[in-house]
Amino acid sequence: MDYRYIETSCCHARLALCDTGRREAHAIVGCKDVRLPFAAQIEGILEMAGKLAADLDMAPVFMRWFLSDATNQAGALPVADCASTAVQQPPLDGAKAALWIVLEAEADYTRTAPGVYSSPRGRIWMGDTPPCGDTAYALTAAYLDKLDAILRQRGATMLDHCLRTWFFVRDVDVNYAGVVSGRNDMFARAGLSRDTHFISSTGIEGRNPDPAVSVSFNAVCDTSLKPGQMRLLYGATHLNPTIEYGVAFERGTAVDYADRRHVYISGTASIDNKGEIVHPGDILGQTERMLENISVLLAEADCTTADVAHFIVYLRDTADYAAVRDIFDTRFPDTPRVITLAPVCRPGWLIETECMAVKKLTTDYAAF
Repeated sequence: MDYRYIETSCCHARLALCDTGRREAHAIVGCKDVRLPFAAQIEGILEMAGKLAADLDMAPVFMRWFLSDATNQAGALPVADCASTAVQQPPLDGAKAALWIVLEAEADYTRTAPGVYSSPRGRIWMGDTPPCGDTAYALTAAYLDKLDAILRQRGATMLDHCLRTWFFVRDVDVNYAGVVSGRNDMFARAGLSRDTHFISSTGIEGRNPDPAVSVSFNAVCDTSLKPGQMRLLYGATHLNPTIEYGVAFERGTAVDYADRRHVYISGTASIDNKGEIVHPGDILGQTERMLENISVLLAEADCTTADVAHFIVYLRDTADYAAVRDIFDTRFPDTPRVITLAPVCRPGWLIETECMAVKKLTTDYAAF
C-alpha cells in the first residue's frame, strides 16, 4: 500500500493509494485546527477532498461524514455527486467533522435511485436513502428489502452480490435488538441463513440527522461477481460465528478480481471463539485483543495490516481516546483512520474497529 500524508493550511489527510491496475484510493480527512467554526472546517475538508481528486486524477465514489452534531450540521453539507452519508459519530480529536472518502480512476457511476450510485461494471454504493418505517425493526427490514429489490432488478441477489453493510443505530443499547430482529427476518426471506451465509457488517451507535429516525443504512455490492469469487473469513481460532449469539453477519469477506483482492472486515471487538468478552473493563487489553482478531481475519485472506486502506475505530468512552490514539499512532502511523465516539452493540465492549484492505494479485476473474 502506498501511504501518503497531505496537508493544507487547515486540514490534513492520510491517504492509501492502491495502484494495482485499476487505481483506487481511500482517505480520511480531518481538521488541524479544531477551534475553527463548523463552516470553516467543512470548507477546509472539501478543499482537501478536491485536491486529492485532482492530484490523483480520480473521482469520489463514496463519502461518509462523521459529525459532532448531525441534526444541526448535516443540512449545511453540500450535495455530493456520489453515494454519501452523514452520521453523528463525533471525531474524538475534538473536530466537528471528519470525512472518509473512496476515490477511483475512471469512475463511471450514475445515480440510479435516491442515495444509490451504480457502475456499468456492476459496482453499487448505497449511501443515505429515504427512511421507510418508524421503528428500528421496520427501518432495518425496509432498507434491506430496498437493497434486495435493487439487486434483483439487475439479476443479482443479496446472497451472492452484497459485499458489506453498515447499520447506524440511535441509542444502540435500546434499539439494536430491533435491528437484529429486522435483519434476521429479512435475511430468512432472502435465503441467507446459517446453512448459506450472511454478510459482513457493522452495527454501531450513530445518529441520523433526523432525530425521529432510529436507524441509518449503507451498503456496497457488486453484481458482476461469479461463483467462487467471494469467500468468507471466519478467524475460528479467535472468533465464533455470530449466529451463536443471535446476530446474522459474517466476520469478514474477501473478493478476488483480476488485479486485486478486496477485504472487508466487519466491526470487530475484543471477543473470543466462545463469544465472550476478553479483558472486561480494560481498554488497553481490549484494544490489543481486537487488533489480534483483525490480524487473524486478514491473514485468512493472505493479507496483513500493511494492506489496510483505512481503519474506523469506535469508542464507548471519550476518556479512552488518548490511550487508543497512542496505540494506533505507534502501530499504524501512516494508515488512514478516524476514531469516533460510537458505543458498541454490547455494553461490555469498550472498542470496536472495522477496516478494508486491498492486496495486489493476479486471477482469472474479469477485472473490476
